[in-house]
Amino acid sequence: MKLNLKNPLVFFDLETTGTNINSDRIVEICYLKVYPNGNETSKAMRINPEMHIPEASTAIHGIHDEDVADCPTFKQVAKEIANDIEGADIAGFNSNRFDVPVLVEEFLRAGIDIDLTKRKFIDVQVIYHKLEQRTLSAAYKFYCGKNLEDAHTAEADTRATYEVLKAQLDRYPETLQNDVDFLSEYSSYSRNVDFAGRIIYDDNNVEVFNFGKYKGIPVAEVLKRDMGYYGWIMNGDFTLNTKNVLTKIRLRESGMLK
Repeated sequence: MKLNLKNPLVFFDLETTGTNINSDRIVEICYLKVYPNGNETSKAMRINPEMHIPEASTAIHGIHDEDVADCPTFKQVAKEIANDIEGADIAGFNSNRFDVPVLVEEFLRAGIDIDLTKRKFIDVQVIYHKLEQRTLSAAYKFYCGKNLEDAHTAEADTRATYEVLKAQLDRYPETLQNDVDFLSEYSSYSRNVDFAGRIIYDDNNVEVFNFGKYKGIPVAEVLKRDMGYYGWIMNGDFTLNTKNVLTKIRLRESGMLK
């Protein structure tokens, strides 16, 4: 099924040094840009993470330190990537929980505060888990009838994710709509304010904390009664994006940000 798109849709996948979205880095990125007219462009690049790639991660994606030693750093290619995804909606496999937050962190480290707040995000894994409860390789076999060769390479996983989404639309026409707005909403577990999901919108569209002792409490209320909590987060092991979002809320509530 051809995707019904208003904007370009970028499918992307990352291979990283690990699974900590706060501190781990990208070692490979691939993205496939699908245009409303059906045309496609793709790009894959390896990235020097400027840190050691742990052996446990290498065992998954097969990328060693020496493989990326002469590759550009993310900062060197950040503007190129930002330009490539400008104006596009975003899709991936487990992307809402991992790939998107990691990518945003890399942009912030590179000094690029890319605004993704108006983009739509489709997480093909969420759709799959809601309907079948499987992994990407199993999803590819189930929906597309093919074995996923070179699994855990960004290029293979990106292409497979694109094909799985199209097959999902074919298989569930009564459940899924070929519409980015619908798919974005359907593949969201919660309405995140920050990409890591530390702050979310509640049913009344109020920003609330989604963790810790103030879970479910409006952020503005916590900032009024416990400013130390703000300092704890700003000095803690939280993503740069989470800290930026929290600071914007603080400035807004103080009247300094209109």
